[in-house]
Amino acid sequence: MVGMSHRTASVALLGQVAMPAGDVPQVLAELSASEAIDEVLLLSTCNRVEVYAEVPRFHPALAQISAVLARRAGLSVSELGEHVYVHFAEAAVEHMFSVAAGLDSMVVGESQILGQLRAAYGAAVSATTAGAVLHGLAQAALRVGKRVHTDTDLDHAGASVVSVALDRAAEAFGSLAGRRVALVGAGSMGALAGATLRRRGVSDFVVVNRSAERAERLAASLGGRAADPHELRDALAGADLVVSSTGAVGLVIVAEDFPADRLAERGGAPLVVVDLALPRDVDPAVGALPGVTLIDLDALRVGGGPVNEAEVGAAMAIVAEELREHLTERQRLAVAPTITALRSRADAVIDAELARLDARLPELDPATRREVLIAVRRAVEKVLHAPTVRVKELAGTPGGDRYAVALRRLFDLDPAAIESVAAVRPASADQPAGGGPR
Repeated sequence: MVGMSHRTASVALLGQVAMPAGDVPQVLAELSASEAIDEVLLLSTCNRVEVYAEVPRFHPALAQISAVLARRAGLSVSELGEHVYVHFAEAAVEHMFSVAAGLDSMVVGESQILGQLRAAYGAAVSATTAGAVLHGLAQAALRVGKRVHTDTDLDHAGASVVSVALDRAAEAFGSLAGRRVALVGAGSMGALAGATLRRRGVSDFVVVNRSAERAERLAASLGGRAADPHELRDALAGADLVVSSTGAVGLVIVAEDFPADRLAERGGAPLVVVDLALPRDVDPAVGALPGVTLIDLDALRVGGGPVNEAEVGAAMAIVAEELREHLTERQRLAVAPTITALRSRADAVIDAELARLDARLPELDPATRREVLIAVRRAVEKVLHAPTVRVKELAGTPGGDRYAVALRRLFDLDPAAIESVAAVRPASADQPAGGGPR
């Protein structure tokens, strides 16, 4: 796992590296085209960009992923390195589980990350860049996230970034009830903000979005009205609270969108502008305007939300438990091709010996031959039963992979045969439709 987040990079830098949904397939294709990467999944949210990859060799893959991230950031690889963290093997699995649980979020316990991880997995499935390893990992991580939100109250102790931002906005007004709201952007973040505001007593909405259809759909669900981008200034002028969360690359709202005469007409009434977008939608200069309070991701990362230490501990325990189970299962799966190859070798030996028997005793009647075959197979099965069962049990222990190595050497198993078995190993049956391993 190679990534950067609110813990290591500024919002501005994250905005440079962030990948809109439309860019993700292209980036996945570029990464998976490299011989250094077998499988790849990309998680890009408002406070993190992380690449998870199954790789044959560590350093070439790290170089390839770093080069792609650096190019998007407009930095050299060495400059980017100051903000990047890297996790390998077990640590990478643990990190994804912690992210899914909401333990690594800007607001600990927020539940949005689970949907974002699910979307990232779906994008990798659609791009056919997720194989058996990442299918298993992503599904396990999603299960961890569900368990944490079901079995603990962490998501009640924490909150979504949207909720925390609106809590900050409420501090400026005393209450959000009855305020006039302009939603700029009708995506998932805008819809979540609208739904949250409606529950908090807001009924006056205007939704500004490039797609008229999406604006009208969100406005209708909120009992508000839709507006196109040409009406942005009017929408801002009539609002007490502005929430912007578009997928635009450049600034959407600048200081000039709040003329001095319009601000003066407010008579000192507070105006709060919330910027939830990455890259940012709102020019920071807006926060310097008289009577305007700007709440953006930089402001949110300083405060965060309330955290219940007991629930954090409970979530960490779930992550640790699921991590042990996942790693044990991976080790067991790793020895499965060796066991299959061993049994195939035994079958080949039986077939060869029966062929010799047929050549020596061509007059042997079918019933007797069948009894001989059953007896031989039963004998071989009894001989193989104990070592194959034991190697599966030992696979989940520290250094368990060495027992599979011993089997391969003792029985002189063909490495190519083992690799061919591993290559066709099916992914989990509950993976999304159309997402079989490559």
